[in-house]
Amino acid sequence: MICLANAWVFALTDGRTYTKISKIPPREIALVLGTSPKMRSGQSNPYFTKRMDATALLYHHGKIKQIIVSGEKSRGYDEPAAMKNYLVYQEGVPEDIIIEDPKGFNTYKSILRCKDIYKKDNIIIVSQGFHNLRALLFARNNSMNALGFDAQDVNKPESYYRNQFREILARTVAVVYFALGISPD
Repeated sequence: MICLANAWVFALTDGRTYTKISKIPPREIALVLGTSPKMRSGQSNPYFTKRMDATALLYHHGKIKQIIVSGEKSRGYDEPAAMKNYLVYQEGVPEDIIIEDPKGFNTYKSILRCKDIYKKDNIIIVSQGFHNLRALLFARNNSMNALGFDAQDVNKPESYYRNQFREILARTVAVVYFALGISPD
């Protein structure tokens, strides 16, 4: 079941993810999926900075005109504000092209809110490659014309294997939910 579900996700998303800025077709907007700006140790989260680097690359190469930063906002914690601040002050992206989505509590909600609240479905999703596959599955299943731009992955073996394992299971659950017609939120 796990192998079949993941094979299906790979087949559905084949040719929809990009790692080279020169290859990805332009879109009006990028949807940047949230992650914590800091690790538990208090150090900068490399997944966060790599996603911001990838987003800025899309903007500075003229591949996008607007950005939605989608993540969790709760008391004392604000992923969208952190993403916006990083893009503006570290990457030189104009503040007025960035939309903060504070209710992107998970990948599925971020995708749905992009389509239903912000009325955008012709998008580039920015995250690491292992995460983009599931995000593209959700987008495809919601009739969106999405592409994925893969932020550079983090090369720590413990992070790599943990994230790969987590995503294999998450993709399997997403496929089961889809097959049963259940909303994963």
